Amino acid sequence: MSYPQNNPQFNLSIDHSVHEHWMRQAVLLAQEAENLGEVPIGAIIVRGDDIIGRGYNLREQTMDPTAHAEMIAIRDASQQLDAWRLLECRLYVTLEPCPMCAGAIVQSRVPQVIYGTTDPKAGCAGTLMNLLQEPRFNHRTDVISDVLQEECSQLLTNFFRRLRNK
Repeated sequence: MSYPQNNPQFNLSIDHSVHEHWMRQAVLLAQEAENLGEVPIGAIIVRGDDIIGRGYNLREQTMDPTAHAEMIAIRDASQQLDAWRLLECRLYVTLEPCPMCAGAIVQSRVPQVIYGTTDPKAGCAGTLMNLLQEPRFNHRTDVISDVLQEECSQLLTNFFRRLRNK
């Protein structure tokens, strides 16, 4: 099987404005999470020009520590494609993936992750470590960071400020 990185039909060099368009969709999902009292993190999975997976944090609602935006979006996309390999997909997420989500991204063979803002406490796409590009794994993921960084960061800052003020 040919991975997208080696497939000339899979274009990893997409115009930055396209990434901003899709990240705005992830931001909308983050806002939905915030409306539920969840940490405002949203994720989408795009294949071609279609969103095939959506997710936002639901840990508090579900009492499930794995209910991160990326995990939910990966499950949704896998069900939509009826496949566990998300080979020709891009994952957009408002916050840098944690170790659990980075592992799921590698396992699901997502070829590209685009995230909004870094996570200094748990970021595993380059901040604390880079599990997505670990050369000892059999799959590596291209990473683009800081897409709508200020907007994504402000969502989290405002959320936690309101939480502290309560």
